[in-house]
Amino acid sequence: MSIINKEIPQFTAEAFHNGEFKTISSEDVKGKWSIFLFYPADFTFVCPTELEDMAKIYDELKALDVEVYSVSTDTHFVHAAWHEHSEAIGKINYPMIGDPTGAITRGFDIMIEEAGQALRGTFLANPEGVVKVAEIHDLGIGRSAKDMLRKVKAAQYVQNHDGEVCPAAWEEGEATLTPSLDLVGKI
Repeated sequence: MSIINKEIPQFTAEAFHNGEFKTISSEDVKGKWSIFLFYPADFTFVCPTELEDMAKIYDELKALDVEVYSVSTDTHFVHAAWHEHSEAIGKINYPMIGDPTGAITRGFDIMIEEAGQALRGTFLANPEGVVKVAEIHDLGIGRSAKDMLRKVKAAQYVQNHDGEVCPAAWEEGEATLTPSLDLVGKI
């Protein structure tokens, strides 16, 4: 069953953010767009490249009223240690949520049970907490923050322009489509 157009799972968890530990809940993330960036584990190989890639566009996302939450089944303590010891992770300014019980990871249905780790899952929720984008990768396949930024802009455009849709590879400023009988068979 798809998570698209469903509310994010309810959770309360500890996070490392800007040098502090904070409690974050599913209710706290509502009111703005949210990206949940799940990854298998701290102190690994592909994960820091993805989290650093997202950090590079974080200011652009903030300007679009989007908050990023990275999530792994490590604790917030491990996140703090990784942030302190990794050059790539030291660049992160968004909250790093610890999910040591796997409850959040299971709620998004991306837990690898035998490993106790998450698949590479990226979810975009609107300000009401409803998932609009879900992307899941196998462990060896890294994601592109730049493409996620494009998807954020498309999701926001569609939400703000009733009746319009964004075609494949749509970029901000390009033409959209208004589905109608006139378009059937003409695209």
